[in-house]
Amino acid sequence: MHSECFDAMVTLAGCDKSLPGMLMAAARINLPTVFLYGGSILPGHLGNETLDIVSVFEAVGACAAGMITENELGEIERRACPTEGSCAGMFTANTMASIAEAIGMILPGSAAIPAVHADRLRAAEATGRAAMQLAEAGLTPDRIATPQSVENALRVLMAIGGSTNAVLHLTAIAGRAGVDLDLDRLNEISETTPVLVDLKPTGPHYMEDLFAAGGIGAVLRELKPLLHLDCMTVAGETLAGRLAASQGPVDRSVIKPLSDPLQPKGGLIALFGSLAPKGAIFKRSAADPKLFEKEGRAVVFTSLEDLSARIDDPELDVTPDDFLVLQNAGPLSASGMPEAGYLPIPGKLARAGVKDMVRISDARMSGTAYGSIVLHVTPDAASGGPLAKVRNGDHIRLSVAERRLDLLVPPDELARRPLAPPPVPERGYALLYRREILQADRGCDFNFLRRHPLAKAEL
Repeated sequence: MHSECFDAMVTLAGCDKSLPGMLMAAARINLPTVFLYGGSILPGHLGNETLDIVSVFEAVGACAAGMITENELGEIERRACPTEGSCAGMFTANTMASIAEAIGMILPGSAAIPAVHADRLRAAEATGRAAMQLAEAGLTPDRIATPQSVENALRVLMAIGGSTNAVLHLTAIAGRAGVDLDLDRLNEISETTPVLVDLKPTGPHYMEDLFAAGGIGAVLRELKPLLHLDCMTVAGETLAGRLAASQGPVDRSVIKPLSDPLQPKGGLIALFGSLAPKGAIFKRSAADPKLFEKEGRAVVFTSLEDLSARIDDPELDVTPDDFLVLQNAGPLSASGMPEAGYLPIPGKLARAGVKDMVRISDARMSGTAYGSIVLHVTPDAASGGPLAKVRNGDHIRLSVAERRLDLLVPPDELARRPLAPPPVPERGYALLYRREILQADRGCDFNFLRRHPLAKAEL
């Protein structure tokens, strides 16, 4: 962008990582930029059943358990994803598109448009015109992605019951823009922001339903008393100016009013404690409330390979009241923090009808997943965090009410569990990654790409 002396930029993406990656790039380059989302897929249908990508995941499990045939699985696979577009529920891609609209980096009303809808083409044409207007006005991302607009994005994230990945991505975007996203502040916003929308994976609706119901604009109007209204958008107007325009009809079966929410508090919270000194993320709106206040015995898997090898072992020593713990799946691990946090229910428990149990890791989780799952434990195990010292049989306490995740092992016992320092690469990208990559509480970005890189004492 800079070497070619371009005046403005349109970024286009349509899935989980490329979307926040474009917003991170826009914040770093800081030339007039407008983002264009590719849009979501339409759900599929099989008889009277509505299908999406999660239907395929569930059908694979059902087939493996002998509940459906391979032919039935194949039919579900063929029907579940009938058009182009990102996954149909409030998974990571649609969550990030909604956040981009809340921040003000995409045109108003364009986050929820399905990929195959004619309005998506109209939004693309309008985006091109907006880029020219941004270039003329000199409106750059640093005037749009501000502490106030990031807080607006967090409000929307809570209200739509969005993906856990969004916390990580928004933290990285904010860091590129010179804004620190504090997990304590996330908890404050979660406590004061109700859930107004219930899309898949926890609810019955899809992104096309949200679009027809009024889109993110209708959500923003409900949240208006909680928002910073003086934030600028790529449309060249403030959020207040946008919301002053007349509103069309709103389908209250999809978007609830602020006075009558689906849930009184936001769907995501940060946990802290001796097991997660710098935080962990928990999606309470997708979890079983019976597991919110619980102490359990740890069943530890030391790597992804160990998990794969033993999770379905009939001899695995595990009960429904235990806590499954996965180590070495965080940003400094060899696997680089994959979407592996949705630990499967052990085979023998699944066959007995167990649907959920507490699961803990330093990994991420797909936005399609749900359950009582603690993610992004920081510091991660590979960097020597407390998670690395958990052993089979240790007791862990989870308290959603207190926002706590504690390893109930005496300090003197933990001191007798020394950790070997991880190998440090000698040179090249691996050395750069090891030296510069940040933990999940800082968005797992490279430190040197933040607008204000952190000093060693802050890491």
